[in-house]
Amino acid sequence: MITAEMVKNLRETTGAGMMDCKKALTECNGDMEKAIDYLREKGIAKATKKESRIAAEGLANIFVKGNKAVILEVNSETDFVSKNEEFKEMISSIGEALLAGNAKTMEEALLLPSKEGTVQDLIVQKTAKIGEKLSFRRFVCLEKKDDEVFGAYLHLGGKIAALSLLRGANEEVAKDVAMQAAAMSPKCIFRSQVPEEEVMREREVLKEQAMNEGKPEEIAAKMVEGRLHKFYKEVCLAEQAFIKDSDLDVQTYVKNHGGEILEVIRYEVGEGMEKRHDDFAQEVMKQAKGE
Repeated sequence: MITAEMVKNLRETTGAGMMDCKKALTECNGDMEKAIDYLREKGIAKATKKESRIAAEGLANIFVKGNKAVILEVNSETDFVSKNEEFKEMISSIGEALLAGNAKTMEEALLLPSKEGTVQDLIVQKTAKIGEKLSFRRFVCLEKKDDEVFGAYLHLGGKIAALSLLRGANEEVAKDVAMQAAAMSPKCIFRSQVPEEEVMREREVLKEQAMNEGKPEEIAAKMVEGRLHKFYKEVCLAEQAFIKDSDLDVQTYVKNHGGEILEVIRYEVGEGMEKRHDDFAQEVMKQAKGE
């Protein structure tokens, strides 16, 4: 009988996950030493030892099948590994699993079937083989109706990915919107989506700027509204000047083609994450030593 205490001890010894430890003990009839070897052979113990490492490089990608699309980001420790074909194949396998499944959360996504068992199993296997910490960071699945279109754009081979969903336009227009998002990094699509506290903070800053310029309060108030409009044109995708025709904003460009923007998602690899600072020579030395 496999007890909770046995699972706990194996987990503390190897650093592997609870379910992996339970499975190892079951496969090895409760023999602790064999269970440790089992985890090592599967690459699970080795993979979990890398959990403290920083994985902020990697790739983002987009996969589309019929009326479903997924955008995802998978991280590695070094940019060197993100160019590895096996790493790219792993990302494709994860994308295929997401398109075939109905995962809404990361927990559900990791349990989806893959070529190596589950998506989690796939990541563990590739971590052991490639020798770096690999991390499936995030994903979003979108579904469209028949009168809607997806637009997908990858920049720098997947360092930035943008996925758009439009109603009533064609794929070329949708791709232009995705390209706009990738290039201009908007914070949101419409001004109604800008958090109120952010608007209030910007308004206060602009008011102080106007007052410091010696403007009377009533003039300063009008200046604030004008400058706030400029702020919205910078942070809201719909109001940004269209990169292919600066005489139009993005929303007007889409409307001119009979369309409406419904959703835009932009991923930039490693955004908001701590970056490692090893130089390339150090990375190669570590890999040569098997660290």
